Amino acid sequence: MGCGKSAEQLSVAFVSLGCAKNLVDSERMLAWIGQAGHIVGAAQEQADVIIINTCGFIADACRESYEVISQALAQKQAGPCRRVVVAGCLGQRMGRELLKVFPGINALLGPNSSEADLLKAISGEGRILLGRQRKRPRRDTPRVRITPTAYAYLRIAEGCNQHCSFCTIPAIRGSYRSKAAKTILCEAKELLANGAVELNIIGQDTSSYGRDCPNSNGLGALLRRLDRLAGLGWLRVLYAYPSSLDNDTIKAMAEAKHVVHYLDMPLQHISDRILRRMGRRFSRAKTERLIERLFKAVSDLALRTSMIVGFPGETDSEFQELLDFVAQVRFHALGAFVFSPEPGTPAANFAGQIPEDIKQQRLEALMGAQQQIVVKRNKSLIGKHIDVLVERVLSNGHAEGRYYGQAPEVDGICRIERTQSIAEGRIIPAVIYGYDGYDLLVKPND
Repeated sequence: MGCGKSAEQLSVAFVSLGCAKNLVDSERMLAWIGQAGHIVGAAQEQADVIIINTCGFIADACRESYEVISQALAQKQAGPCRRVVVAGCLGQRMGRELLKVFPGINALLGPNSSEADLLKAISGEGRILLGRQRKRPRRDTPRVRITPTAYAYLRIAEGCNQHCSFCTIPAIRGSYRSKAAKTILCEAKELLANGAVELNIIGQDTSSYGRDCPNSNGLGALLRRLDRLAGLGWLRVLYAYPSSLDNDTIKAMAEAKHVVHYLDMPLQHISDRILRRMGRRFSRAKTERLIERLFKAVSDLALRTSMIVGFPGETDSEFQELLDFVAQVRFHALGAFVFSPEPGTPAANFAGQIPEDIKQQRLEALMGAQQQIVVKRNKSLIGKHIDVLVERVLSNGHAEGRYYGQAPEVDGICRIERTQSIAEGRIIPAVIYGYDGYDLLVKPND
């Protein structure tokens, strides 16, 4: 079967799980399905085919994927669903083993599967269609966007070469491959023409962009080229790796007109011994110097990070070192996870595995400390004037949006007080008059 119109029109239910990278894969698959003449967006109980784009990064994500697959297979048994297709990272990671767990799955697709693979899976012409790693990432257009119109994700690379001892991504997504700059620029123009005001740059490791290409000038140069695009409101950098974040990128972030002063830079820990065990190749001293450079260049930077607690061998004093570091830096936002011993990763077999109850205690302590930091910061923001990107207008006339210090889906939001002249996709001036947990309460400056 080729990539043209299907001989049989099928109704397709689609479930997208996992991270922003997976979401872009989902948007691309939805476009392929629609272009082939199938009906996209059916309810599971009415669909001919159910497709689940899974996450398989850590145990919690795998459990969620398992639950959704089980539900889909139950729908298939009840009818009228004829086929259940499992796509994404879990299928790539487990392969035939997943078919042993769920023999009712009709086809497996991976992140490298092609349009032809997807259409074969939908029509029942193939079962294991995981695809091969490409030399360069494919274009992420056309896409059927499932984010609010105001923002979109712009993927600049695929795969990862960092090989942290706890991480499954290189095994699932392959080695690091930068997308050609001209391709990225074309995709960005299409997203802006489709109504996006904010572009969020993503990849497994965005700050390594271009290092696998002999003629690339890196992420800083790419930011400057994107900054000149007509119609761009905000440009945000997510998923930066600390050891590859160079001075030119920092300079571009400080100087570019549309690059918001926000950076997502997962650090994972701060203890030198734990960092070495994690394979992070970046010390506490280097981290502190990098953070100092960042705030020297961008004084109002909103710095987000992610941490792992309960890594094998983490002592009470090393966890306290992490707590003290978080209190010292006062990150704008912080996500934390308990260590998950993922099969196939070196850390799964490390000595000193931490009991689950201690992991949870440490997670609660870290997030409790971060919550106090956020509450104090939000209180200090009352009366401050900000620009807010309106994402959605609610039925009661109120609205929701974000200011530059809030990334989509992972941070708090701005709750915008009722106004008569607000529209989705606009960046409006507003003033902060209160907060509710992580969210800010704002009034438009009419």
